[in-house]
Amino acid sequence: MNDTAVFAPPIPLMAPPLPRFTPTSFAGSQALQARFHAAIPGGAHTYAKGDDQFPEFMAPYLSHGDGCHVWDVDGNEFIEYGMGLRAVTLGHAYAPVMAAAQRQLALGTNLGRPTMLELETAEEFLEFTQAGDMVKFAKNGSDATTAAVKLARAYTGRPLAAICQDHPFFSVDDWFIGGTPMAAGIPAEVQALTVGFRYNDLASVEALFAAHPGQVACLLLEPEKDVPPAPGFLEGLRRICDREGTVLIFDEIITGFRWDNHGAQGRYGVRPDLSAWGKALANGLALAALCGRRELMERGGLQHPHERVFLLSTTYGAETHALAAARAVMDTYTIEPVVAHLHTQGERLRQGLEQAARDQGVADYFRPVGPGCCLAYGTRDTSGQPSQAFRTLFLQETLRRGLLLPSFVISYAHTAAVVDQTVERVHEALGVYRRALEEGVEHYLLGRPVKPVFRTHN
Repeated sequence: MNDTAVFAPPIPLMAPPLPRFTPTSFAGSQALQARFHAAIPGGAHTYAKGDDQFPEFMAPYLSHGDGCHVWDVDGNEFIEYGMGLRAVTLGHAYAPVMAAAQRQLALGTNLGRPTMLELETAEEFLEFTQAGDMVKFAKNGSDATTAAVKLARAYTGRPLAAICQDHPFFSVDDWFIGGTPMAAGIPAEVQALTVGFRYNDLASVEALFAAHPGQVACLLLEPEKDVPPAPGFLEGLRRICDREGTVLIFDEIITGFRWDNHGAQGRYGVRPDLSAWGKALANGLALAALCGRRELMERGGLQHPHERVFLLSTTYGAETHALAAARAVMDTYTIEPVVAHLHTQGERLRQGLEQAARDQGVADYFRPVGPGCCLAYGTRDTSGQPSQAFRTLFLQETLRRGLLLPSFVISYAHTAAVVDQTVERVHEALGVYRRALEEGVEHYLLGRPVKPVFRTHN
């Protein structure tokens, strides 16, 4: 397909004029697709960044980012709201973080014994988050959640891990992926060791313990996702876990450093036994953490009489440049009102998006979801059902207007002016959405719809 065909609106007379800075060609990105898929399974190292998550002819390969802006190989500029899958809270290439990492690079990144930087970062993390007595660093969130589950099983002597079924992702490891539609290669015996409960539903938790008496090692959930915890829900989980001798684990990989300096557990005043952190901890550099009560964490150490637990032991877990970046992040959060900005500008964005949807008459079909500091969005068709085709149309029309919107994740770099520009462009895109509802999405959509990540076949 030529460039004109890619960007010509299906009904030219009805399409609003595009900003003069809008992308004019994705030819370079389209030409690179075959090379990416030839070298990399799926064409990307993260499923959520795959070509199948973006419009067929508008899947940009990026070259660099600065603040809340990114550029692709064709030279197109976008205001971005993916922010490294929620990992970049301060903005791309945030100068104090980059400077701290660069200084450490010159001193060596991976030495043969622990460094003072490991100790100092651990102490600062525990003081900053108030999330536990001990911490161990890793390179990704999956390692941290898997270590938490293993630790809970060792501590309790029980086999079952209970996860919240309303939350989409906890780990790349078998204990979690075995319960998704992409369970190929995972034995049924492993899949059976993970059971589920529902968010904001203490009755489902009680039923779980009744069905598996004395077998549940841990409850694992994000303290908040798209909806807030109902009054008494998190407190109820804490009470039930204490009663049953079960380990309560919070996945703070997204909520940590975004909801509150102390994470969602600090925001809501309910402390788990263990919690996993990551993403924003080093503003996008590879660093994660598992922290919690000393009685549990020490099972992975050298100062206890129990059977040893192989908790976390990674060659790159304490890379010094990532730890230096994390210290700079914590320093920034201490000095700057980062979390307040995320909440304030996120709510400004939400209100603007909701008003734009009302103005275009599509409020029943398009809406932002989640707290302002971490917005996603839902797209529905004429029957009110969730629609991948309309999600694709929305992505298509916002990409045409210089927006990269797998979500609406705000960062410290998104100013009020940027938010207002975003809302203006979304307002235009929702005009196309409305006409597609009236006349059929097939008349406006160029290419195939996007697909859910978790599916059995391509």
